[in-house]
Amino acid sequence: MNLSELIDQIDQLDSFKRYGRVKRVVGLMIESQGPPESSIGDVCYIHVGTKRKRTIQAEVVGFKNEEVILMPYTSTNDISPGSLVEATSKPLEIRVGSQLVGSVIDSLGQPLDGTPLPKGLTSVPTDQEPPNPLKRPPISSAIEVGVRMIDSLLTVGNGQRVGIFAGSGVGKSTLLGMIARNTTADLNVIALIGERGREVREFIERDLGPEGLSRSIVIVATSDQPALMRIKGAFTATAIAEYFRDKGLNVMMMMDSVTRVAMAQREVGLAIGEPPTTKGYTPSVFALLPKLLERTGTNEQGSITAFYTVLVDGDDMNEPIADTVRGILDGHFVLDRALANKGQYPAVNVLKSISRVMNNIVQPDHVNASEKLRETLSTYINSEDLINIGAYKRGSSIDIDEAIRLYPNIISFLKQGTHEKVTFDEAVQQLFDLVGKGE
Repeated sequence: MNLSELIDQIDQLDSFKRYGRVKRVVGLMIESQGPPESSIGDVCYIHVGTKRKRTIQAEVVGFKNEEVILMPYTSTNDISPGSLVEATSKPLEIRVGSQLVGSVIDSLGQPLDGTPLPKGLTSVPTDQEPPNPLKRPPISSAIEVGVRMIDSLLTVGNGQRVGIFAGSGVGKSTLLGMIARNTTADLNVIALIGERGREVREFIERDLGPEGLSRSIVIVATSDQPALMRIKGAFTATAIAEYFRDKGLNVMMMMDSVTRVAMAQREVGLAIGEPPTTKGYTPSVFALLPKLLERTGTNEQGSITAFYTVLVDGDDMNEPIADTVRGILDGHFVLDRALANKGQYPAVNVLKSISRVMNNIVQPDHVNASEKLRETLSTYINSEDLINIGAYKRGSSIDIDEAIRLYPNIISFLKQGTHEKVTFDEAVQQLFDLVGKGE
């Protein structure tokens, strides 16, 4: 930075500090008289305590009768009527850089283990606009995720956004761990939003492992944290991924789960007086989802390949959040509880899943082989009841006979051990060996 730029920045500094006073706290909301000139999204500091003074960070989320409505990033303990509210006049910013790789941080960008942040990091705002649609390069190449079923039958493009839809306990975290360890992406950015505290360390040590963590940045916002922290966890993770994308890297981003981000936004919306609509979700939820999900993908410098897990209540794929997210993303993988109960892992139901860019990024013989396997598997599933009760006679249908012959090999092909790594070329070759090239 030269001297003239430094002087310009000094000239733009606001030398005044603006303050307000807390009037009342109702549930998640803090109502304050002032600070003046506060804007939606601005961060404020609430000064609390008498003997042990400290500050609580809060964000401006609305206005009511000339009063400022704030929501805290932490608990509201020690806030009292008259507590001083100091305006910063700027939104939340986090510190990012390559020194963060291998670390676990919270929604505000602070290391969870209590160590200080490394030096030499760059400040970036958490809330940014998605890339210009006309400046997004088309997805033209595949990215290896190291899961045979996905690479061969649901090929993911470099910069594609995919939803992983599943109920609880069907193997979402295990699948994300496999992708994080095996992918050829330059860097993983993993957001654990609304997770149980016990599961965070289990995911990092068991599912991700030292190999995966060494090339990852993990952002954690557990379920006990305020709603705003859970929302900011998603935005912080996205901002970190954008920073490395703008450096020219191919980033793999994983968020578990986008449903809990929507639930947190519902809490905020209801607290500030929004009307509940579909299944109690407020209108701001359906405005936030595309704003968040569209930020990933390709731009002129690099790419963010994103996997978002979506919790489906009672395995209902048509509930509001699942339906909205499926309409925004470039593909969806459905984890099937029935397959998990049979011991088939990853429990991805190939017939209900789709990658919307696969046909544009792989060779025609690969597409043909994939479609042939799907057709054969569908033929067997549709006739499974007849086969199991012995009502089907061999020779009645050439297609069913072929499906019966190949079915055991197809199931073996779809299964993969948690720590078994299969390269993209190996996965495609094994598909060809199984069903041919589909001519």
